[in-house]
Amino acid sequence: MIRVLIADDQALLRGSFRLLVDLAPDCTTVGEAGTGVEAVALTGQHRPDVVLMDVRMPEMDGIEATRRICGDQATAGTRVIILTTFDLDEYVYGALRAGASGFLLKDTPPADLLTGIRVVAAGEGLLAPTVTRRLIDEFTRRAEPARPLPRHLDGVTEREREVLALIARGLSNAELAMHLSLSQATVKTHVGRLLTKLGVRDRAQLVIVAYETGLVGAGAPEPGRSRHV
Repeated sequence: MIRVLIADDQALLRGSFRLLVDLAPDCTTVGEAGTGVEAVALTGQHRPDVVLMDVRMPEMDGIEATRRICGDQATAGTRVIILTTFDLDEYVYGALRAGASGFLLKDTPPADLLTGIRVVAAGEGLLAPTVTRRLIDEFTRRAEPARPLPRHLDGVTEREREVLALIARGLSNAELAMHLSLSQATVKTHVGRLLTKLGVRDRAQLVIVAYETGLVGAGAPEPGRSRHV
């Protein structure tokens, strides 16, 4: 079972999300939080697999709560999905920098919300290609990062750099395999090695590293799509 904590300052929304999660055969809600402080405390108490985290909450916002959850060794295994009203609003960049694994709109269809929870629980990042492009544009407007991340790609092979650049452009494993003429198993191996070498938790954080190290930028061309031969 995927254990989920719901953090939102609106009780009606928390109840709706809880009902949806608990109706899924492979998910269960382990708690509800109405503030960021409660979200951090309950995550430490219940150690959920996934936290659905609202950005705007009293006492402590969702970004700071995410930073504390992802930065604490005791709760480092918990994945955070940011819940937002607007597509990639000004707070989402900060949340991803704080360690969030992705984001979902609050009006996401129920089936897509559950799929997102499963994807993140499995260790994948939840970022659509259009989102990664806009995230890169957002990064180029900022002078200083909020917290240190790997600044160099020492030890990363040329093939791994190529994989990293394509991940930062929003390609899935299947698309990576097609573009690079590799098996999906080989692609997964490359992704796993990148996570280990760069010391990050999932694909969302790989995207951050890709443009913070200058591997990709706002003006970089979109990758082409290969065909199966």
